[in-house]
Amino acid sequence: MKQNYPVYPYIGFMQRVVTTPITFPAQHQNRQPGLEWAMKPRPIFDYPGYIGSNKLKGRVAIITGGDSGIGRAVAAAYAKEGADVMIVYLNEHRDAKETKQYVESLGTHCLLLSADLKDPATSLKAVEQTIRAFGRLDIVVNNAAVQPYTNSIMDVSNEQLEHTFRTNVFPLFYMTKAALPYLQPESCIINTTSRVAYEGDKNVIDYSASKGAVISFTRTMALSLVERGIRVNAVAPGPTWTPLTVSTYPAEHQLTFGADIPMGRAAQPFEIAPAYVYLASCDSAYMTGQVLHINGGKIRYS
Repeated sequence: MKQNYPVYPYIGFMQRVVTTPITFPAQHQNRQPGLEWAMKPRPIFDYPGYIGSNKLKGRVAIITGGDSGIGRAVAAAYAKEGADVMIVYLNEHRDAKETKQYVESLGTHCLLLSADLKDPATSLKAVEQTIRAFGRLDIVVNNAAVQPYTNSIMDVSNEQLEHTFRTNVFPLFYMTKAALPYLQPESCIINTTSRVAYEGDKNVIDYSASKGAVISFTRTMALSLVERGIRVNAVAPGPTWTPLTVSTYPAEHQLTFGADIPMGRAAQPFEIAPAYVYLASCDSAYMTGQVLHINGGKIRYS
């Protein structure tokens, strides 16, 4: 597809080039968490130069919000590493079906569950279906979120505040409680937080606060589960080209999205996904209660 905006050539260890946009056309979607199939250009969720090495062979993962964005990229990377996945998503059926088809083209299995994670029963159902299909559960990726746009705390209604925390925080408790009876030593939980949990963002006030809660949950659960041999870590992405971005900010925001980052651009989802592979594999066996910052050099916090 011909592109008429600046691009950044990304060259990986196999010397395969991915043309990564530096700027994006103005666009906005009116619903969250957004639709990947409707974005222009589509996010790059997989990279040909990433060749799996069976780091997750035989393992099974639940990925919430795995239909698109970072979650889709994680599902693809896990499949390349040999894992079967269960994707829990709200109602973005076209995106979810595309992800399932892609994951299964890589040689592993993918289950889909369309349900609202604000309901505790959704987590129980996801775990139940995963165990029934695969007989085990090794990795839980809590990734689903909403990100309302606000200009002032006075614009954050009580209903919006409750919706944000019930979407971004409560399901971490629900999913962990549902999964815990099946997690064995060497299992792991990986939560998606954000750079704004550390840096703040005046235009996503309740989202920023909810992502701070994700960090505290990660650190607390790491201490709680360490004696069981279960590791709990998190990833804090910087600005990334995902449906959540175009369904949050005004259309013109996309014209300069990521320009304030030292690397001069936003990330593509495929650049975030390897952090989730690392945290799920034995390569990170001595890491728990930590947050990996994949942000193009914007911030460095522990």
